[in-house]
Amino acid sequence: MRIYIMRHGEAQTFAPTDAERPLTGHGQQHSEQMALQLASQLSGGLDLVWVSPYLRAQQTWQAMAQHLPTPEKLMTVEEITPYGGAEDVATYLKAMIAIERPETVLIVSHLPLVGYLASELVPGLPSPMFRTSAIAAIDYQPDTEAAEFLWQANPEG
Repeated sequence: MRIYIMRHGEAQTFAPTDAERPLTGHGQQHSEQMALQLASQLSGGLDLVWVSPYLRAQQTWQAMAQHLPTPEKLMTVEEITPYGGAEDVATYLKAMIAIERPETVLIVSHLPLVGYLASELVPGLPSPMFRTSAIAAIDYQPDTEAAEFLWQANPEG
């Protein structure tokens, strides 16, 4: 199965709270660009999408959704904010995968969680850097919990 980990698109610097920072125009464009790239990688649909409750992550998903298959299950997950614990999120994700057996999972989250989560899922992997709108792909075997980092893609421009 494949796990895709994505950092939200570029967000404005200032807002009343960090959670309320909206995407910039570039953030919107880059998120759409990456959705098209991800769509070309999908052999089927999207089984599960987890999105942070923060505005910029929600807007990233909204920009992407028009270019991707409708997911079987779309969830706003409180634990995947910038302050989420990678170990806890990885444990939760692995448990959900073991029960629901999705073929594809997309997680739209934030730094530093995205890098730490990739490292948590792929033992020995140094925490990769994620530019805004970057996506990493991980091959994951639910029965053995073996994982392999496949690729990381960044938006152009």
